[in-house]
Order: sequence, then C-alpha cells, then structure tokens
Amino acid sequence: MTMHDDGLPNDPEGIRLMIHALVDGELDAAAALAVERRIAADPQLAAEHARIIALRGALGRLPRPDVSDAFRARIAALGATATARPAQDVPTQDEAAGPLRGTPPPQPGLIAGAPVGGGQRRNAETRPSQTRALPRARRFGSFDWRALAASIVVSAVLASGATQWVMVDNASDSFAAGVASGHRRSLLAASPIDIVSSDRHTVKPWLDARIGVSPPAPDLAQDGYTLIGGRVEVISDRPVPALVYRHREHLITLVAEPQQGGSTIEPADLSSGGFSLVHWSDGAFSYWAISDMERPELDDFVARFRKAAV
Repeated sequence: MTMHDDGLPNDPEGIRLMIHALVDGELDAAAALAVERRIAADPQLAAEHARIIALRGALGRLPRPDVSDAFRARIAALGATATARPAQDVPTQDEAAGPLRGTPPPQPGLIAGAPVGGGQRRNAETRPSQTRALPRARRFGSFDWRALAASIVVSAVLASGATQWVMVDNASDSFAAGVASGHRRSLLAASPIDIVSSDRHTVKPWLDARIGVSPPAPDLAQDGYTLIGGRVEVISDRPVPALVYRHREHLITLVAEPQQGGSTIEPADLSSGGFSLVHWSDGAFSYWAISDMERPELDDFVARFRKAAV
C-alpha cells in the first residue's frame, strides 16, 4: 500500500470513510482538497467516489409510495395498544426502590458508615434510588407510537422502492430485468467494477480471459465518457461482459450479450424506475446501456459509442 503524508488514513476502509465524508460535505477545505487529490491519483478511489455519488442519486430518485389512511390507522392502533399497558406492569415505588441484586444488606446500626439515629432514618427515607426509579418507569411506559409508525413507514418505503428497483416495466423481457438488477446491485457493492482500468487494452483481455468474449470498448474520454473498468454479469444463468463508463457523477453500465447471426436493431427506450435504459444491437452484440442520467444524456452516450465501435 502506498503511504501518504497528507494526514489522511492509509488503510482502505479509512480512506473510504473519508470519501463518504467528502460527498456528505463534512470535511473542511484542507481535508477535502487532500481527499480529492487522492481520488485524482487513484483509479480505484475514483471509481468508489463515482459509485457513492451515483448511489446517492439513485436513492434520491426512488419513487415514494403513497401511504393509505387505512395503513396509518393500523399503525396508530398498534401504538395505542402499546401505550395501554396494564398498571401492574409498571414497577411500584417500593419495587423500584428495592435493593439491587447482589448488593449486601446494610450492617446493623450502620448506613453508609453513619451511626444509628435520626440520620439513619432520614437517609432511609430519601434514598436516591427511590427518587430516580419512578421517572424511569414513566418514561418506559410513555411509549410514543409515532416513533414506531415512522420506522414502519420508512421500512415500507424502502421495501416498495426495492421492489420497483428490481423490476422493469416490460417484465416479460427477463434479460432487461437482469441488466437493471445488475446495475443497481453494482451501486450497492463495495466497487461497481471487477477490473479497474481506463485502458481498453487492459479491460478487454481481462474479460476475454474469464468468459471468452469481450465487446468493443472505445475510448470516449474526450467526449466526456471515461471508461473506468469492467465486470462479469451473470444474467439468465449466463456470464456476460459489462463495461462501466463514468460521465461526471454518473455511472453507465454497458452490458453486451454476444449474438450469432443477429440482426441490427435501432436503440429502443426501456427506461423505468428512475433509470434510463436503452437497448440496441449491431448483429454481433446486443447492447444494454443503463444509468441514472437523463435520457437525452444516455442517448448521446449511445450515439457516440455506436459511432466509435464501428
């Protein structure tokens, strides 16, 4: 591991946390500049930075389901049941003030070293455990059902969003659904790529060595689309190559399904669930490009890729 003297962590997890802090705007100017320099000098950190930004954008675009009044009423009923606990479930003052388990009984004639007398009686009547126990019991009994409702609503939102994440509107096309799932899964992974390189002469041999096929990987950096690496996707029980490009803060996954005697298909829009998805074919490969970019931007990438891949 390369050591740096910029004051940042040198371990992978430490610098990853610093990248998260950079994206969240939690660093001062000096630390932010140091992290940005690390990112510019390390393709793996650049890929991680792009992945985090893309993931934030993807989560921000998730549709929020409407919560029905009936669902809210059910949550309120759960909270009402929790607050209507029987009185006997709450410790009494005497029970709450009882000695702690394992605490030895006071010695005859002494309380905390004091002699028997009026002082003993006053101390016994105003033990701190008595004055603190009841507020603690009341806090436990005053359960706020709104906190439970909020947590359940958040869970419902995430569950519904995750369901739509995995599905494509045209669900009959299982390959399109697999491409969409693979892209979204890559945004949640530690890294969206298996081979980190902006050199197509490195990415293509890596893919070919693992699955025996590699698609065109044109250099589109001058057009604003930088190749950052590739990975192997498994869709419909078949391994297929995937290239990953970066456009500003967005990641583009380009899956290329090999074809034998295939026909040429013009780009078709299969966008869904907050993601832009375009499919086309050149006869040798059937391509699927997916990103959280706006559709016009992805169309521009597709046009430049098709022109450069000829």
